[in-house]
Amino acid sequence: MTNKKLLSTTQVAALLGISRVAVFNKIKKGEIKAIKVGRNYVIETDDVIGENLNDEEKRNIGAAVDRTVAEYGEVLRKLGRSDDKY
Repeated sequence: MTNKKLLSTTQVAALLGISRVAVFNKIKKGEIKAIKVGRNYVIETDDVIGENLNDEEKRNIGAAVDRTVAEYGEVLRKLGRSDDKY
């Protein structure tokens, strides 16, 4: 038995910000690995988060993180300190 977290197609759709039909289309095209359980599909979390990103999407995420750190770096550092009280 595996300890990996499984997601439903509805959960994957919400996570990716797409419709369930789009999730089914990605499963059919092989873009998302899924396991058929009865009449339903389940998807391992690791197969959805991060692994299906292409190079451009990874660059976009990296750029967004860099902008966030540049703009909110001090706030993020303060939030990361457990000894600070707000």
